[in-house]
Amino acid sequence: MLTIVIIAVIVIAAVTLFVVGRGRIRAGGGRGLKHRFGPEYDRAVAAHNGDTKAAEQELGERVTQHASLQEQPLTPEARAQYRAQWADAQEQFVESPQKAVTEADALLAGLARDRGFPDGEQFEEQFAALSVHHAAHVNGYRSMHTAARGQSGTEEMREAMVEARSLFEALVAEQPADADQGSSQTPQSRDGNGHAPWALNRRHAKGNNT
Repeated sequence: MLTIVIIAVIVIAAVTLFVVGRGRIRAGGGRGLKHRFGPEYDRAVAAHNGDTKAAEQELGERVTQHASLQEQPLTPEARAQYRAQWADAQEQFVESPQKAVTEADALLAGLARDRGFPDGEQFEEQFAALSVHHAAHVNGYRSMHTAARGQSGTEEMREAMVEARSLFEALVAEQPADADQGSSQTPQSRDGNGHAPWALNRRHAKGNNT
């Protein structure tokens, strides 16, 4: 009898903790979720036609599902390869904007996957996980994913690719462990072709559309 009572108490306690935990996520929606997601919070509210409760429920579920995800480090070789591929995609934009954004979209999906996020073939799931860990940078990825499907004009594609660069930099950034390997480069200092990435970004944005 005592064993049954103990088991019942444990079960009740577990259920209570679960409910309280979910309640805290949602209760923090007005503050915690808004602080965590930033502009993505406002976009979620807009997507739910101003229904704050529905938006906070969606964002709370994203946190519940993906907050425990541990991002995996890249090897220096993989990082250099990704930087070179991104630079190539940027350079292609002048001649073929659609091809450039399609390749950049696939590149970001693969990079996110290699960092431990869900596979890019399930965009919504991958995007949800990225928004939990990189909320400030995900809008460009959303815009570029739309553009990659031929649903945007050239100027929209240019803007999407420029904005998506911030997520690329966040994901490809040098990891703390790499500093112990004697790398002579500082985080985000060079792309795969030896260019300074943000200078390259600004040059394309002002002169060559990306």
